[in-house]
Amino acid sequence: MKTNHEIDYFIHGEEMQMVEIELDPNETAIAEAGAFMYMDQGIEMQTIFGDGSRENDGIFSKIWGAGKRLLTGESLFMTAFTHLGTGKAKVAFAAPYPGKIIPLDLSEYKGKMICQKDSFLCAAKGVSVGIEFQRKLGTGLFGGEGFIMQKLEGDGLAFCHAGGHVMKKTLQPNETLRIDTGCIVAYTSEINYDIKYVGGVKNMIFGGEGVFFAILQGPGEVWLQTLPISRLASRILQFGTGPRKEEGSILGGLGNLFDGDGR
Repeated sequence: MKTNHEIDYFIHGEEMQMVEIELDPNETAIAEAGAFMYMDQGIEMQTIFGDGSRENDGIFSKIWGAGKRLLTGESLFMTAFTHLGTGKAKVAFAAPYPGKIIPLDLSEYKGKMICQKDSFLCAAKGVSVGIEFQRKLGTGLFGGEGFIMQKLEGDGLAFCHAGGHVMKKTLQPNETLRIDTGCIVAYTSEINYDIKYVGGVKNMIFGGEGVFFAILQGPGEVWLQTLPISRLASRILQFGTGPRKEEGSILGGLGNLFDGDGR
């Protein structure tokens, strides 16, 4: 028997998606602050300490569970949406930037999933949202985005958000995949995660990529994204504050005068 609330859902949209969760009476969904879009009459919203999965634990256990979320850059608090009326009611959560929403039924993945620290969107109440430290020293020193990740545990539905296009890959035993650390959205708990040095002076100086990349070894499943939010933010910042590159143009900066940008 499932211990987490059982919820139904619908994902709408293409590039900017939203997930609409249908709640029966007394069912609850939890979400990160800022993800809420709308809710039907009969649903009550409440700010909770942590993820609400430790209701029967002592106060110090709750503080420890919520405090670990600070290491992933999240708030100590989450928002719970409970249907207190009759019949069915819906609450919706929107993706924070262009990409795809990935539904993950934790009961199908041995009750645990590891995901990028900024990818969790919402879940059924009872799903525990914690942190997962990569155990190896090299991963900690050089792993960047892949060092501290979120850990989703339980037997209910959780929803993660990925930037750009999403690809799911299944790794066979001992099969490996080398990936940019920011392009990992989530992977199953059986996957072995490590960090490897790219190598080569030219790669380091002129490659334009990170000096290290992640190595995932099967068996297990992994979800990848084409546009990590860190990469998107970096490009926007570069375009907004630095000189513009006029690729393929002999006009260079002169071309900006003709397109209305006189910087």
